Amino acid sequence: MNLVGMLSLDELFKGRHFDREIIVLCVRWYLRYKLSFRDLVEMMAERGLSLAHTTIMRWIQRYVPEFERRWTASLARWAVVAR
Repeated sequence: MNLVGMLSLDELFKGRHFDREIIVLCVRWYLRYKLSFRDLVEMMAERGLSLAHTTIMRWIQRYVPEFERRWTASLARWAVVAR
């Protein structure tokens, strides 16, 4: 863990079957475009990846809270710099 209590990227994605880029991409598309889990499975299948919709659901449950913490911390740093 670093000074702010957040896991490093290596720790955050440790032991995952898929690359972190795939996980982040699915989570990002789910949040940004309001796609269903099955839509994302189909999109990943078009790119040669075989996923279950429950895998993406677990990624959303696991990573969205962590990403929100990181984004909030990042925005707070920007707000301090902008003043």
